[in-house]
Amino acid sequence: MVEVFVGKTLLNKEGDLIDPEEALKNKVVGIYFSAGWCPPCRDFTPILCDFYTELVEESEPPAQFEIVFISSDKSSDDMVEYYHDMHGDWLALPWTDQYKHDLKNRYKITAVPKLVIVKENGDVITDKGRKQIRDQGLACFRSWLEAAEVFHNFKAS
Repeated sequence: MVEVFVGKTLLNKEGDLIDPEEALKNKVVGIYFSAGWCPPCRDFTPILCDFYTELVEESEPPAQFEIVFISSDKSSDDMVEYYHDMHGDWLALPWTDQYKHDLKNRYKITAVPKLVIVKENGDVITDKGRKQIRDQGLACFRSWLEAAEVFHNFKAS
């Protein structure tokens, strides 16, 4: 599982508490820093929804990919509204969890939207996930997976 979320609780769109150890195990993870008040975020989120749907919900077997939304919204209500109205069926860090600030520092987030793709240990595969999805579509997932597999195979040896 992605070590950056060890000991944390995530949410799904139904508001259920999700154990990240189970939900993120053996997956490439996109940490999506975004906010409903941000026009570029509102522009990119539907593109990310389509990407996620094709990769995870319409593929057989589903791709080993998950997204965790980290909100920069001004309130919990704003986050919930944006999450429910525009986001895919991925996970989110609760708005009240101050760990979002640690994540922003760790991944050097200075503006939103930002999609950081990480390996199981939390190391960055790319911090240009948004640009890669726009430029390459589904093809970018293969390179992310290969980067994660190289790490996974190295770790196992």
